[in-house]
Amino acid sequence: MLWFQGNSLQIAKSSFGLFVRNLSASNAALPVLTLFTKIPCPLCDEAKEVLKPYRNRFILQEVDITLPENSAWYERYKFDIPVFHLNGQFLMMHRVNTSKLEKQLMKHERQGAGD
Repeated sequence: MLWFQGNSLQIAKSSFGLFVRNLSASNAALPVLTLFTKIPCPLCDEAKEVLKPYRNRFILQEVDITLPENSAWYERYKFDIPVFHLNGQFLMMHRVNTSKLEKQLMKHERQGAGD
């Protein structure tokens, strides 16, 4: 009986490892949407609400422009946040343009399907 439980545990560990690897692989294929923000930023909070329906289609990375290591971004975007980059390329600022976001996400998904 203990041996069976041990094997079940080993199978569970293997299954979980496979699940984590598959999840990591699928996340690697998702584009990165970078949000340049600061605290407080009511427009950024509003933008994140607008993004919720799209959250399974990208990885959201937030960059606080007020941190010392982000001073270059602060100088560039201090009057324009929220600002969004998709995979390192400027996408939009001030508000979420859902049609532009949708177009770029679809473009990325088509490119990923072609690989």
